[in-house]
Amino acid sequence: MNELGCSVAAAAIADNLDSMMQPAEWTRHDAVWLAWPSHEDLWLEQLVPVQNAFVAFCEAIVARAATNNEPAERLEILCPQRRHAEAHKRLGHLSPRFHEVPFGDIWLRDTAPIFVHDATGAVCAASFRFNGWGGKYELDGDGDLSQALAVVSGLPTQRHSFVLEGGAIETDGQGTVLTTEQCLLNPNRNPGMTRSDVEQRLHSALGARKVLWLRRGLQNDHTDGHVDTLVRFIAPGRVLAMEPNGRNDPNAEALLEVLDDLSRMRAADGEELEIISIPSPGVVHDSEGRLMAASYVNFYISNRGVAVPTYGVPADQDAVDAIASLFPGRLTVGVRARELLAGGGAFHCISQQQPAARSRA
Repeated sequence: MNELGCSVAAAAIADNLDSMMQPAEWTRHDAVWLAWPSHEDLWLEQLVPVQNAFVAFCEAIVARAATNNEPAERLEILCPQRRHAEAHKRLGHLSPRFHEVPFGDIWLRDTAPIFVHDATGAVCAASFRFNGWGGKYELDGDGDLSQALAVVSGLPTQRHSFVLEGGAIETDGQGTVLTTEQCLLNPNRNPGMTRSDVEQRLHSALGARKVLWLRRGLQNDHTDGHVDTLVRFIAPGRVLAMEPNGRNDPNAEALLEVLDDLSRMRAADGEELEIISIPSPGVVHDSEGRLMAASYVNFYISNRGVAVPTYGVPADQDAVDAIASLFPGRLTVGVRARELLAGGGAFHCISQQQPAARSRA
């Protein structure tokens, strides 16, 4: 089978793969895809706190107090039938659309398709392989979710045999893509694939004109160094990263390494990156005293707002305020994510935006 096996619906665009482009997250969305936390066997006593965080996150997405006059994006939420009444009770005031599509867990950034624009500005679903973050967490439904959700979306679909999680990449919408060697060159994803091979596939599938390689991610990151916990684009050529939070920051070495690497990188247009940094959360432990990969840059940018994960530590409010200053017109709110993080990630990890079609003008 060729590297790209396109569905019948995508046949008309299969000859123009180089024209595909993943838009930046701050561009207008039609919808965001999420999954209602449902699995008692996975979340145990944390299920209700995680559901509470999920509801607060959805409320932040619609952000009725925003000043930019953007329409709220639709909440497209996967939910088992047995949990529908519960989810509707908690989320009905936000007018979500529920879908009975089997899923393993709620990390749709990695298990859902990545939505892209084609040359005409139309939206397509790019469906990649998912192998449980290198075989570490393989749950029923997750491996098939990308293709299943693409069908539910009703969009033309490209199927890629390349293993790729959405949290492993970060784009400025202009062809510059950030990633880490720890993840995308890890033999547990695409064994035998070289850096050049990866870059070519990112170019064909997502419009990457230049791939910027960081080395590693945070300690105890289940994803092998996803970049969306390290660095985020906030505008073309402009990035937000974290700096160590004091001498005891467990990720001090990695964070300084990231800042140093970014200082020597250039975007696809040849310009140096503008780097903004905020202190990391520092030391955050789970209920059993284990270090967690806490990050403030795992925020989600919606049409109207920005939802920033917080962890009940002193740096929380300063981080929310600093991020708010970067997104004028959007309502930036901090939402508790400590219980959610115990499952492996925060708000960017559980969401996958579906962009609006791009105007041809």
